[in-house]
Amino acid sequence: MKILYIANVRLPTEKAHGAQIMKMCEAFADVGHKVELIVPWRFNWIKTEPFEYYGVKKNFKIIRLPSLDLVKFGRVGFLMQSASFAGVANLYTVFKKTDIVYSRDELPLFYLSFFKKNIFWETHENRGNIIVKALVKKCAGVVSITEGLKNFYIKNGVDSKKIIVAPDAIDIVDFSKKYIQVDVRRKLGLSTGKKIVLYAGRLDGWKGADTLFEASKLLPDEIQMVIIGGETKQVTCLKKEYPRIIFLGFRPYRELAENLAAADALLLPNTGKNEISARFTSPLKLFAYMASKKPIIASNLPSIREILNESNAVLVEPDSPRAFSEGIKKVLQNKDLADRIKRQALIDAQDYTWQKRAGKICEFFLTK
Repeated sequence: MKILYIANVRLPTEKAHGAQIMKMCEAFADVGHKVELIVPWRFNWIKTEPFEYYGVKKNFKIIRLPSLDLVKFGRVGFLMQSASFAGVANLYTVFKKTDIVYSRDELPLFYLSFFKKNIFWETHENRGNIIVKALVKKCAGVVSITEGLKNFYIKNGVDSKKIIVAPDAIDIVDFSKKYIQVDVRRKLGLSTGKKIVLYAGRLDGWKGADTLFEASKLLPDEIQMVIIGGETKQVTCLKKEYPRIIFLGFRPYRELAENLAAADALLLPNTGKNEISARFTSPLKLFAYMASKKPIIASNLPSIREILNESNAVLVEPDSPRAFSEGIKKVLQNKDLADRIKRQALIDAQDYTWQKRAGKICEFFLTK
């Protein structure tokens, strides 16, 4: 099949959706399909070429189309940029012969739904605007990243046969290299004599990072909390407010496996106060954690429990600094527990590869 993947994304981007899109295009190509990724021309402070930045094979094409690059002007600028890109993508795609048009963005697919039937929408959020309601009626199928999200759309009138669930995934090969923990810590400027617990990701409120900030105050001196991610201004302020935490700031995606090797345990503190976090998300970092051969301490939420359970992680009360600090100490003080859950997590991660996800979605294409 020939697959056109439309993505209104600044590429490369430090945000996780860029990695997810690139990995899926690579995986669609890996399972035997011809893939074009269509993205907008936008100003980008990251100058690294996308294939190198994400460490993916050049087995698909990236096509850049013009758009009004007005995102820096806030919400109105973003809407204008989105509309302009959707219009240009529509003009590019409408007369192009292709078997499948695929996207995480509803606007370009909505435009194309008037001209093509072979369109599939991948949804990552519970959206119910007019465009989404029209799109889900006209598109060939919907790919949901969680059961919770699938149930949301079914309750809002979408035929269950029109939706499949395909959680996010990981490339196990990216984590096959054996890193020496001491060497990685020295490279990152971290202590070689302390236990290290690490969080990697954005510091947005619904990610729950504020719970970790407060949990750090409850940890003994021999346990060091390290956080990778966050914007420069954000990190500068947090370093002053939480001096016991080491903030490493933004690190490229291709370094993720090596960076996680520095840790003794990994943290996933999603908040229960946000519906997307509690019910709908499928965090990329979760699957990376599972493949990293490190024990995981995570928020006990329905979205997280779709993948994690008591056999492959320590699940604790969300939004509770004390619960996270106790979970951290429980894992670091009990080697048998840590070994058991990280071993099971690695086994379970084999079911969540990008190639398996792409294969499942392609089978879904063939049923429509």
